[in-house]
Amino acid sequence: MDTSPLAKIEQGTAKITIVGLGYVGLPLALTFAEAGFFVSAFDTDATKVARLSAGESYILDVTSERLAAALTSGRFNPTTEECCHGSAEVIIICVPTPLTATKNPDLSFVTSAGARVARNLKRGQLIILESTTYPGTTEELLLPLMATEARKVGIDFYLAFSPERIDPGGRSHQFHEVPKVVGGVTTECTRLATAVYSKVVDKVVPVSSTRVAEMAKLLENIFRSVNIALVNELMLLCDRMRVDVWEVIEAAATKPYGYMKFLPGPGLGGHCIPIDPFYLSWKAKEYDFDTRFIELSGEVNRAMPQYVVSKISEALNTRRKSLNDSTVLLLGLAYKADVNDARESPSLTVAELVKQQQARLIVNDPHVATTRVDGLVLTSVPLTETLLREADCVVLMTNHAAYDYHFIARHAQLIVDTRNAFAGYKGDNIVKL
Repeated sequence: MDTSPLAKIEQGTAKITIVGLGYVGLPLALTFAEAGFFVSAFDTDATKVARLSAGESYILDVTSERLAAALTSGRFNPTTEECCHGSAEVIIICVPTPLTATKNPDLSFVTSAGARVARNLKRGQLIILESTTYPGTTEELLLPLMATEARKVGIDFYLAFSPERIDPGGRSHQFHEVPKVVGGVTTECTRLATAVYSKVVDKVVPVSSTRVAEMAKLLENIFRSVNIALVNELMLLCDRMRVDVWEVIEAAATKPYGYMKFLPGPGLGGHCIPIDPFYLSWKAKEYDFDTRFIELSGEVNRAMPQYVVSKISEALNTRRKSLNDSTVLLLGLAYKADVNDARESPSLTVAELVKQQQARLIVNDPHVATTRVDGLVLTSVPLTETLLREADCVVLMTNHAAYDYHFIARHAQLIVDTRNAFAGYKGDNIVKL
């Protein structure tokens, strides 16, 4: 019987360890378990592991029913035990890659995960990094942790990069429908990683190197960041020209070629788009190269929360009220619709700015119970008719499907709509960006 790494992958007998159980790692672990693989879902956070072991999902995209089925099957094992690294044929690293306070890449999670893998590395293992990072990370950071004179990549172990393409809250594409880009350190590394993902996605796209795969992910997110900045800047201009930017966008979107629809908003949030461009900008300095488009788009997008606050103040002024001492109700703490993730959310910046103006701040989010920003604790309160009526200004920050927009429009004195969620509603109490 062939017991080579490739044979085990193709036969479905390879054991898989997923490192990091966030928005990327948890769905990936369940997907492999549902495909018939035995999966150890590893995280250093014992609270996360305990919740998963009890059948409790902390991610909206993962239902309790799906989690319970995976646990019952015996193919999904949440764990904090490091020994699961040594027993696996395939290890996929899905840990965060945030920024430091000075906007430099923070690869401490990747480094610690790589060191843990290296301590337990056995012959024939395939290690794949999915965490978004700058081109060169896989070979410059992970490879030296694992390779030795006696342990050669592509022979004794295999190393590849495959960027995650999870869309939290998205419903338009199933996991298996989204092609997976794969780049290995060697040709054999690419071949094995391609075989692994071919078990769970319809199409795998092999590329020539880990650097190409790493850069492809950055291009995807930078493309969005730059185009969102462009439409945000046009929104600012349209506001001064008294032109409805939302109508402009819909009109332009009727063109069947050469145009892609992007929407303005209160700013960027989440674990990808506000952060990933900085990884490339930082790396570009090593090559004495200035990424001017990337940095300019970041400036535009980071300025949007301040613009939102100015619109709140202007709207209140029309009612002979000042932001100071007014009651402002923010609807939505999550960075995008229908998720419970408030990381880098523009709502948090708007909340801070509103508080700095001495307004009374109230927040509601059907998916985020509480969060914190620089010492300010934001706790969601129930959305009632009384709450809407008593707020001097209601600010729609996140267009969750759970919101009853007709109910809000009927009872709120004044609404500042940052997402065009009230399109079609008539009334002088609604102010759009």
